[in-house]
Amino acid sequence: MGTEPDWVEHVIWWHVYPLGFVGAEKERDPDAPVVHRLGHLTAWLDHVTRLGANGLALGPVFASETHGYDTTDHLRIDPRLGDDADFDALVTAARERGIRVLLDGVFNHVGRSHPAFRAVLEQGPDAPTASWFRLRWPGGPEAWRPGVEPGYDDFEGHHHLVALDHTSATVVDHVADVMCHWLDRGADGWRLDAAYAVPTAFWAQVAQRVRDRHPGAYLMGEVIHGDYPRFVAESRLDSVTQYELWKAIWSSLNDANLHELAHALGRHDAFAQRFVPYTFLGNHDVTRIASRLTDPAHLAHALVVLATVAGTPAVYAGDDHGFTGVKEDRAGGDDAVRAPFPATPEELSPLGLPTFALHQELIGLRRRHSWLHTARTEVVDVANETLVYASTGDGGRLLAALSTAATPVTVRAPGARTVLAGEARLDGGRVTLPAGGWAVIEG
Repeated sequence: MGTEPDWVEHVIWWHVYPLGFVGAEKERDPDAPVVHRLGHLTAWLDHVTRLGANGLALGPVFASETHGYDTTDHLRIDPRLGDDADFDALVTAARERGIRVLLDGVFNHVGRSHPAFRAVLEQGPDAPTASWFRLRWPGGPEAWRPGVEPGYDDFEGHHHLVALDHTSATVVDHVADVMCHWLDRGADGWRLDAAYAVPTAFWAQVAQRVRDRHPGAYLMGEVIHGDYPRFVAESRLDSVTQYELWKAIWSSLNDANLHELAHALGRHDAFAQRFVPYTFLGNHDVTRIASRLTDPAHLAHALVVLATVAGTPAVYAGDDHGFTGVKEDRAGGDDAVRAPFPATPEELSPLGLPTFALHQELIGLRRRHSWLHTARTEVVDVANETLVYASTGDGGRLLAALSTAATPVTVRAPGARTVLAGEARLDGGRVTLPAGGWAVIEG
């Protein structure tokens, strides 16, 4: 399966947006002292292991202007979170618990106050970092005078996010050096933000440089639409985010149209023959799954899919306790899905404990069947309100049976032998589910 490190087969990520998690200020004051908040995350590492996860996927932790995706220094921990010593302590604490650490790298663009862009504003076309950006000088470079600002490419119309020039060898060097710097300090891999906006040839160069020094690093790109297998092949990354499956899960459950999910599983199976997708039900950019689903009972159905198909699964912090939150398309619209967490897990409301127990059960099942990481999935039986699919691999065969029907239903499930999770009655290759039921069955 390409270059993916062996350890990834066994990892299940717990994904955190650190600036929100610790309740950091929305904007960084350049003159403010360092505030040591990463220890807040350390206090939650035992929660990660109790959940059954063994990976900590961190959102942005590097110095930035506001939300972390407007980086101003890739080699400095954001002072709102702490410093290098705080980062080292978090990594050490994770290592002691067998938890891998994934970092979030924003290499498509930088914030306007990044020193490389500030130099351009101050020194004009002759700035040593002018080649980092795609600039357009009014009247041409020779017409520049102090105070004249160039036009520049930005990220999706956000003028404060200055796009890098990914054809520049200097930018290749910078990104590869940054990634290796933090891998040297103990990180295990990188999520590459907005990877879809960056030429795949750039990623291929960077990936080779990084793997030359860190062959065990996991490299995953954020890709929303498009040809996932082609992107992985051309970029030489290990994986990309599986937004197609994410969308199909909640949409099919809400619409009582499990044909949509069946179709998505067919595409997912084709993807998984080329690379192992990064799978999820929630993240820092989308409405929480508990708010997205029309019927809260369908959270179990969604989690069954995450646990029983090929992929490298991630659980967004808070989803494991049934947190709600709606992302809105406005300034500050992410706040509800990036809320602060209490100092310790013990301070969480007990109302979320049944959801936590459900996650424990299905994550435990997943980890006992590690072959699911690269499983082949085939739809066995599908109707509007019912779906049965089989996931097979070197270690065996599992059937997942889902129903959104208001009454008990009986569906085909050839080979079904033992119910491992959920509730079902087995009878000679057929499975009866209760109203709105689900089951994972050895078969």
